[in-house]
Amino acid sequence: MMHTTTVWRQAFFAEVEPIRLREPLAYILGAQEETELFVINYTDAVLVAGHSCPAVSGAYKVTQKALKALYKDEVPVRGQIKVLIKGGPGDLAYGPQSHVISLITGAAGATGFKGLGGRFGRNNRLFFDPEDAQFNTFIFQREDTGEAVQVAYNPQALPGDPRMNDLAPMVMRGGASKEQKELFYALWQGNVRRILLEDELYPGLFEVTELKGFTFPDLKAGSY
Repeated sequence: MMHTTTVWRQAFFAEVEPIRLREPLAYILGAQEETELFVINYTDAVLVAGHSCPAVSGAYKVTQKALKALYKDEVPVRGQIKVLIKGGPGDLAYGPQSHVISLITGAAGATGFKGLGGRFGRNNRLFFDPEDAQFNTFIFQREDTGEAVQVAYNPQALPGDPRMNDLAPMVMRGGASKEQKELFYALWQGNVRRILLEDELYPGLFEVTELKGFTFPDLKAGSY
């Protein structure tokens, strides 16, 4: 029988806290009642990226932490958030991570939705900053209040496993045995699980800093 929903190999995906947002554009065009929320799950990020890895899970968690810091007890509003990624789209995993961040926040570059009657625009809200590149650093700002936070993501805080040095090349070349592939999956997705469900056990994995009086640098939104 053909499945009507995506089947996942990792059971812990279902344990990840979803991100809930208000989406005014969905209300105005009748996709949702105004009492309902967008519910974005980690599996949505996996669908966007095509895989689950520390970069994808890190982008999901970075965005979740930024929204909690900016909105506290309020429900975040999709489309009213600007994002600055501290590096170029080809640096680190910033390109794929930007897609996850855009999925959640609605912030997009030059190709984003231009809006309706001067409202609900999504374009020119996600920027890269290659002139001031920093390691895994992201800035989020509310358009309504101007409040901004910086989130730094440091995956080196996670424990390493030397077995990955041999396993990863074998799996990528297609020469790994079934047992070797299973071990690789367990180690790889084990770190993803730590990022999404156990980050408090790894000091420095995520660092959230409030930015007072932050203004965006004069940058051009990319064509993406």
